Amino acid sequence: MPKFALIYRNANPPASPEEGQAHMEKWRSWSSSLGSALIEPGMPFSQAVTVSKDGITKVGDEAALNGISIVEAATCEEAGAMAQSCPHLSLGGDIVVAEGMDMEM
Repeated sequence: MPKFALIYRNANPPASPEEGQAHMEKWRSWSSSLGSALIEPGMPFSQAVTVSKDGITKVGDEAALNGISIVEAATCEEAGAMAQSCPHLSLGGDIVVAEGMDMEM
């Protein structure tokens, strides 16, 4: 079955520790609801750098990427439907759904 990356972007951080805890409870509930379709539950991002031919530049708070999860689904639309109920959206962010390609390295 194809694998899809759910790429979390542009979210506002929770306003308080309590709001953060409530968000994590919603996250756990959502991720549990995906069952075996959820291959990699997630990896939130913190620091970032941009690498170019000119070198490495530290990315400030403007970094739009918040994290990533991996799911299995029959189609990109099905994976998108899984993402529609993700609590990341309640933080003002969006989710890019991208199909991975199987490739021998």
